[in-house]
Amino acid sequence: MFPGTLSAQPELLAGEDPVLSRIIVNSDSVIEFTASMSERYQLNKEVMTFGFRYNNLIFELTSPDTLVCMYYLEGFDKDWSLSWLSGNYKEYTNLPAGSYKLRVRFTDLKNTGGEVLLLNFRILPPWYLTPFSTIFYVVMAALLIWAVYAQLSLRFARTRHLLEQIINKRTEDLIVEKERSESLLANVLPKNAADEIMTTGKATKIKYNFVTVLFSDIQGFTRIAEEMNPEVLIDELDKFFFHFDSVVEKLGIEKIKTIGDAYMCAGGIPEKNRTNPVEVILAALEMQAYMRKLKESSDIAGMKYWDIRIGIHTGTVVAGVVGLRKLSYDIWGDTVNTASRMESSGEAGKINISGTTYEFVKDFFMCEHRGKMPVKYKGELDMYFVEGILPELSGIDGKPNKKFILKMQKIKLQDIEDLVTKMFDDEAPPNLYFHNSTLVKSVSSQVDLLANAENLPEEEYINLKLASVFLFTGYISDYEKPADASSFLVDEILPKYGFEQGNVDAVKKLIGNSFINRQESVSDNILHDARFDYLGRVDFLKLTERLYRELAEYSSYPDRKTWIEVQKKLLADNEFITNTAKLLRSVPLEDQIACLQVYND
Repeated sequence: MFPGTLSAQPELLAGEDPVLSRIIVNSDSVIEFTASMSERYQLNKEVMTFGFRYNNLIFELTSPDTLVCMYYLEGFDKDWSLSWLSGNYKEYTNLPAGSYKLRVRFTDLKNTGGEVLLLNFRILPPWYLTPFSTIFYVVMAALLIWAVYAQLSLRFARTRHLLEQIINKRTEDLIVEKERSESLLANVLPKNAADEIMTTGKATKIKYNFVTVLFSDIQGFTRIAEEMNPEVLIDELDKFFFHFDSVVEKLGIEKIKTIGDAYMCAGGIPEKNRTNPVEVILAALEMQAYMRKLKESSDIAGMKYWDIRIGIHTGTVVAGVVGLRKLSYDIWGDTVNTASRMESSGEAGKINISGTTYEFVKDFFMCEHRGKMPVKYKGELDMYFVEGILPELSGIDGKPNKKFILKMQKIKLQDIEDLVTKMFDDEAPPNLYFHNSTLVKSVSSQVDLLANAENLPEEEYINLKLASVFLFTGYISDYEKPADASSFLVDEILPKYGFEQGNVDAVKKLIGNSFINRQESVSDNILHDARFDYLGRVDFLKLTERLYRELAEYSSYPDRKTWIEVQKKLLADNEFITNTAKLLRSVPLEDQIACLQVYND
């Protein structure tokens, strides 16, 4: 920018200093100076400003002809011009942006001379070099960097998301394939054998001392196969075996294999139990009923009918996986051979069992003694035909009634107690000095004693017995909340043993009441007395010392003196409730407190 043309230059008299008269800008514009303007710029009161395009300047002076001058543009020239010039103008081209002061030295080569500041001016930088533009550039650079970073981050996030999707998809596919493989393997092998093969690549063979083996065979299958269309034959066999599979799975029996028209299964493997003879015969009765129903419908339709022989024997077997590629779970031993002989020695539509199996199931089923029958390679063996469930244990539909189920549950109690004892021995931390398998057995035995003495009903006894077995299992996994952990195990284990939800709820309630010391029923009273039975025993001091050691390791606990006082209060607050427990108490309350005092001293 620059001002327009001003008034004409004043005349300078001889002996006066030179003054700036006008400025020619870019050879096409002229700025005329007045005396007042020259004075303002010379005294630095004002600074003349030029745009960055107007940087070619010619400065014209008014001075006597006798003067000669030297010029110095402060901010551009490094020093004064080297010679005196007689002309009255000075030209500068392509001046860079900046602040300048135009100075001149003059002399008439006689007596007159001096130095004067003619003009104080500046040339503006181009817009793209101004401070504002610099700030703008910094801001834009920052925005650009941020945009690039954001774009790269977004691209990276998209790539990572895509990779995660691919990984998740591959993982899901692998999980699905793994589950499918495990499912297929589980359909061929028992779960423990399948898990062992998945982990180690092979399965060990195990001896089982109490297993019930069932063989079934279709009567006259060879003749039927010759007369029937092969596809129809296979479909019918598949239908039979599908139903048999559902029956054995429901009763917890392990299917072993099918060979042609023969079906083989076994109870008591791979999970050992005491009820397997009863469960296998229940399965046989369902198979028999199914085939009878088919026979009736076949007679009506005028079709060929199917009938089966079933043979059952109980004894010792060895079970394991055979083969390298097409794996097969099988069992071996004399028990298997005898069960096969029971089937071949039976009759169509009958369930033939050995005398050994009969001894285990005679309290549940009606059996017809056939006497001693000749068996190949075995000599003569006692055999029985199973005719059905005992009337007092059978419902209207011929199926097990509530009394039958309670009878079975009482047998299963020992299996569950064995399971929990093994859980303590295998999984419990070594510093459970008090809450261990020994205490579980003690409380369980005391419950048996008190429940019988108090004439507890059978159904209530079963729930109470289960509660006594599971009462302390929570200490294995969660010492801070043992009641919740015990209830979790009850939910997990009891349904696997055929107990109903009513049993599960009743057991959990008894456990919960015991931990908060609430008595709402006779069962609660018995469980309380069984749990605190050690308070009245002669080994009380020894047991309370174990409890003190255990608590000391699991939490900060009071000193021994305070502990003794806590035990005194425990003795006083947990007097026995049932009459039987009071009668059986070995050491009176006062004597136990006295022993504690002596122990403390």
